[in-house]
Amino acid sequence: MTYYMFHIPNDEATANFVFFGTIVGYNFVKYDALARAKKEKMKTELKLIALFSFCSLIMIGYYFFQLERITQIVAVVFLAITLLYTLPFFPNRRNARNWAGVKIYIVALCWVGVTIGLPILNAEIPITSDFYLKCIQRFILVFCLVIVFEIIDLSNDDPHLQTVPQQIGVRKTKTLGISLMILFYLLEFLKNGFDQKQLLVNAVLFVLLSFLLLFANENRSRYYTSFWVEGIPVLWWLMVVFI
Repeated sequence: MTYYMFHIPNDEATANFVFFGTIVGYNFVKYDALARAKKEKMKTELKLIALFSFCSLIMIGYYFFQLERITQIVAVVFLAITLLYTLPFFPNRRNARNWAGVKIYIVALCWVGVTIGLPILNAEIPITSDFYLKCIQRFILVFCLVIVFEIIDLSNDDPHLQTVPQQIGVRKTKTLGISLMILFYLLEFLKNGFDQKQLLVNAVLFVLLSFLLLFANENRSRYYTSFWVEGIPVLWWLMVVFI
């Protein structure tokens, strides 16, 4: 999506670095604590996941050294954030994932940095106002996607997490999400020479995500998020390719 929006030629090194980095980062965040808590119960599955992650880690190293120096530095910064998100670095402190009210901002920030920052830096194109607008839009989009998860998981989340719906309630969370999606759409008009095609695509995203927010509740099946919400970025890409 970033390559398309900024007219960047396909950069295999950055794309594959992000791809394999996502696999390792996601598996590390998701299975690190599980591996330590349930070693016997998931022994075989965890071994396969660990092997898959290790192979991906090798590919990360291969593509890392093909990146520009500034891209490497920024990539290491986001690696540190991922580790901070998972591991308790500070004495008597939980990991950042369990810091009150912080999780959603870390997730959105990492998405922005990895999917916009790294490709732009590695392409060595000038940083313009369009870059900052796209960063804000991407942050808003991911933020709104995550709050759907937070509404669905409200009854299961630890109250100390202080997720958005825990802090302001479900109704206000939905209002906040839809308001942010309106801002997401309007920001497109501030771009230099905005793309009418992108306006149509963003309108579809706005409508779909707004409906997902409106109808989100604690009784929805896991496919509500695991399929419909998770599928929005894929649909976004398909619309850009085929519209």
